[in-house]
Amino acid sequence: MTGFPKLLPGIAIAALAAGIAYAVNFAVPLLSALLVAIILGVILRNTGVIPAAAEPGFAFVGRTVLRLGVVLLGLRLSIPQVLALGWGVIGVIIVTVAATYAVGLLLGRAMKISHATTVLTATGTAICGAAAVAAMSSVVGRGSKDNDTDEAAATAIASVTLFGTVALLALPPLAALLSLAPTETGVWVGAAVHEVGQVVAGAGIAASNVTDSAAASTLVDTAVVTKLGRVAMLAPLVALVGALENRRAERKREEQIAAAEVDDVVAGRPVDHTQVADKRPPIMPLFVAGFLVMVILRSVTNLPGGFLHAADITATILLTCAMVAMGAGVRLKKLVTSGARALGLGAILGVLAVVISLLGVFVLV
Repeated sequence: MTGFPKLLPGIAIAALAAGIAYAVNFAVPLLSALLVAIILGVILRNTGVIPAAAEPGFAFVGRTVLRLGVVLLGLRLSIPQVLALGWGVIGVIIVTVAATYAVGLLLGRAMKISHATTVLTATGTAICGAAAVAAMSSVVGRGSKDNDTDEAAATAIASVTLFGTVALLALPPLAALLSLAPTETGVWVGAAVHEVGQVVAGAGIAASNVTDSAAASTLVDTAVVTKLGRVAMLAPLVALVGALENRRAERKREEQIAAAEVDDVVAGRPVDHTQVADKRPPIMPLFVAGFLVMVILRSVTNLPGGFLHAADITATILLTCAMVAMGAGVRLKKLVTSGARALGLGAILGVLAVVISLLGVFVLV
């Protein structure tokens, strides 16, 4: 069995699990399909249900399908729409993202959480949840001997889904308590809640308390576009982290070469500089460049609404399938050792994003 047929068992299992995740989400809307898909993948792996024949398909779904989903996400984002929010709102977005990410890195190091888990949790909280984690997971951990990216990604996605759900429930009543205007509420929800779907849900809850239908519509639209403004920062952040990870990997490679040379000298062998392969992946993965191309396409052309809707649904389906495969890469014994601290990091960053974005709304909006 070669070629595509070899992939079918894994693709079929991932698709079936994704369908179950959607059914659970339909029955319990607060349970994200992405989170359910991750959990199902973890269960499948750690109960030994996944047959050996499914492994190639799972690898394909966890890599290629995931990246196609991220590329299609670019069609959600129109740069002119974001710029139309005004520089005050853009300032709120930039400050919230930058502060959340930077503090996340510092806290993760202080809490002795693994490098990959720290970067992915900070990225998912600061940018756009699971999709951001998926994109960043392609560049984080380069040069690491103990590459825990699968476990780190699963933990980060669980964290941003959990605390994003808490935020979408908490912010609407808090906005009413603070007497925020509809536009201010929309900016706050869009800047503080993690997933795009969670932002839509949170904005909808807040809008239900607004009697003026036009103001309610403005609240929801502002929240979604503000959120997409955060999504726009995904590609530059991945490129920046990719450059830093390349430098980190290069240092590791040089250390390995030096150690190999010392071994050669001690053993009396000729020094071989080729013992450690020089593999330098691109700073920005090709699929992130594809995401940027889709953003540009959406920004400069007037694409049909039906096409955009279909692309959005397709992206969500692809990402949900990919979450099953990502969960299937997790070994629970390893995850449990750092999971509690990582969830603690996610909780702190979630609160930080809420507070910083609220202060930004008071000052800039």
